[in-house]
Amino acid sequence: MTFNSLAFLIFLPTVVILFFILPHRFRWILLLVASYYAYMSWNPWLIFLILATTVVSYLAGIFIPKVKSVAGKKALLWVTIIVCLGILIFFKYFNFLLASVIDFLNLFSMNIRSISLDIILPIGISFYTFQTLSYVIDVYRGKFPPEKHFGYYALYVSFFPQLVAGPIERPENLLPQLKKEQKLNKEDLLAGAQLLATGFFRKCVVADFCGLFVDHAFSNIAASNTLSLLAAGALFMVQLYCDFGGYSEIAAGASRLMGIKLSVNFDRPFRETTLSRTMRKWHMTLTSWFRDYVYISLGGNRKGKVRQILNVFIVFVLCGLWHGANWTFVVWGLFSAAGMSIEALITKPVRNFAAKHNINYHRPWIDAIRRAWVFLILTFSAFLFRAQNIAEAGFIYYQLFNSFGFGFDYLRAAMTSLNIKVIDLVQLALILAIMFKLYDLAYDDSFIEKDETLPTVNKNPYFKNVILCLMVVAVALGWFMLISRDAVSAFVYFQF
Repeated sequence: MTFNSLAFLIFLPTVVILFFILPHRFRWILLLVASYYAYMSWNPWLIFLILATTVVSYLAGIFIPKVKSVAGKKALLWVTIIVCLGILIFFKYFNFLLASVIDFLNLFSMNIRSISLDIILPIGISFYTFQTLSYVIDVYRGKFPPEKHFGYYALYVSFFPQLVAGPIERPENLLPQLKKEQKLNKEDLLAGAQLLATGFFRKCVVADFCGLFVDHAFSNIAASNTLSLLAAGALFMVQLYCDFGGYSEIAAGASRLMGIKLSVNFDRPFRETTLSRTMRKWHMTLTSWFRDYVYISLGGNRKGKVRQILNVFIVFVLCGLWHGANWTFVVWGLFSAAGMSIEALITKPVRNFAAKHNINYHRPWIDAIRRAWVFLILTFSAFLFRAQNIAEAGFIYYQLFNSFGFGFDYLRAAMTSLNIKVIDLVQLALILAIMFKLYDLAYDDSFIEKDETLPTVNKNPYFKNVILCLMVVAVALGWFMLISRDAVSAFVYFQF
């Protein structure tokens, strides 16, 4: 049951209505049953995996504070981490690790036959595993008290709006809200409706429309040229942003209808002028997770520049592997870490040079160039996300640097490889203009801190309502357009 399905459009209002009809003491039961039902709609047998992770982490949270010795607490913590990560590693990485070992041994002429297990990747396992680890580690560190009510803890792990693709919640944000008696109020309903509208707009109108041309270009890489591949890479970045950002907003909107505020997952990353800030604004709950539980634990930036750069590489390789069991994600992590490290090394010299020569590198036209440069780097990295394997990624980069050209025929060939027409370009320009401009104006203060540099017209409630109505209409039209093309797609991050 995906968010962009008719089943969810029936399921969500039913749950919300029952939520406010029931007394507070029974609401956790409703939400837990609804969450397990939604998860089992994908595959009923997968419920046993999430239950196993839930029980193990719950018991760890109960017993860690009761252990007297520090060594005992640490041992119990590591046993829990190994069990929870072990489940994740087996189902997501076993075949990848096995194939990698066999390929390595075959380099020495051992001629081992390739083998693999028929393993189903449980949907959402990367997200809920990290969420349970957050809880256990925070309990161990004394940052959060153990949750003794198993029902509420199970709901924290499986809360249906964010179970499948995040945000990756922390216990201090979600658990207290689940236990608090939420009141039906107009503000939450309007904020939730606005988040749902913007989320569906980003997914159903922007992401799926961009996906039409991205899929066509990458389905026949040999027929693509430099221009079409750059366009496909750029559109894929927009597709990823709107697909996952749209999911995050739909999840936040569904939760907000019940008075529950989820963590912010995206904060307009394409408006940033540096790669590091862009990365911090993209999938924020994952990047903050790696920062708090891995990067800082490794020493962060406290042990010198060389150690800091090494820590950045470790974190980004792990972040790449979190996204998928493929060497393309490892290379993506190395590429991103290299970009971040180079940027960190040159930032201070560039600032000193600018100060010495009285150069204001925050002028609008300079910021525009810096944003374009960062987006170009992201576009180059996007090919690694899109490629099925290293060989395909290599072929994409080969085509990218070996199919330059000019003239009308070259442009027409690029449009053909994208399967894009002039009317599609007009639609695309209009859609992107709405996304990057009207979306900012309509963004609700209750979900994310408002950027004071944006026009103040969004303070006008009537303007917000107009934008909301326009987005609803756009979503409906976009949905019908995609259905007519048989192009409605699942969320990209479901595969992670």
